[in-house]
Amino acid sequence: MILSASRRTDLPAFYGEWLENRLREGRVLAPNPYNPHQVRDLRFTPEDIDCVVFWTKNAGPFLPRLPRIREMGYPFYFQHTLTPYGPELEPGLPDKRQVLSFMRRIGETYGPDSLVWRYDPILTCGKWTAERHLEAFGQLCRGMEGAAGRCIISFLDIYARMERGFSPVSPEDVEKLAAGIGKIAEEYRLPVSACCEEGDFSRWGIGKSACIDPALAEKAAGRPVPTQKDRNQREGCGCAASVDIGMYGACRHGCRYCYASGGKRLRSSRHDPDHPQLLLPAESKECGF
Repeated sequence: MILSASRRTDLPAFYGEWLENRLREGRVLAPNPYNPHQVRDLRFTPEDIDCVVFWTKNAGPFLPRLPRIREMGYPFYFQHTLTPYGPELEPGLPDKRQVLSFMRRIGETYGPDSLVWRYDPILTCGKWTAERHLEAFGQLCRGMEGAAGRCIISFLDIYARMERGFSPVSPEDVEKLAAGIGKIAEEYRLPVSACCEEGDFSRWGIGKSACIDPALAEKAAGRPVPTQKDRNQREGCGCAASVDIGMYGACRHGCRYCYASGGKRLRSSRHDPDHPQLLLPAESKECGF
């Protein structure tokens, strides 16, 4: 089994204590995001888990926990987002130079295969032209050199839950960006792939991604990992099946383009790092902040 922690919220940035406790106890209550009354009681041991995939935009608060998680016997790798946007789009994130330093610590401590860098989502609005993205991508490649084993890109998708005011990247800019990113990545010998994109960018050295990647899971585990395609993801997704233990509405980054929160305030709910469920309804008497 592969644990995804988590596509639905940034567990390493905000809920590291809860996540470490869940791995130590071997139990998570995971509500169905479309039917919160349907809750999966997931019980496991380190032997049951082939790999844990940590998704985050700020690994800093979580870094001290990684040695203990490794000692428990859990293999892992990171899907770590780093974009050049400022607080106008990502108000809850620290300075990006600090985020970059956290990412370098992961790659240098646990190896480049433990760190997948996500340049995601690529959006073009205001000052963020295709040309500026290519300049920023090159600068981040220089800062990331030797730390990340690969890079995943994706262009902004429009979701109903997002803030208004965003538009898809034009086909012309998609072509310009894919060509430029492919060339820059080749200069840094950085493998790059695209997540859930309809276009074929292979002529620029950009393949199709599998964010929950069987090959990376096997490298982390040091053994073969039996997997099958995740049928619950979008069409075009190459991910292997995993169990996500996060909950929507829990992230505090406030990224304006986010499909999970859309910059909205944290929903009314409670969190207890010792409870097996990440968030409980506000009226619940079981826990409190």
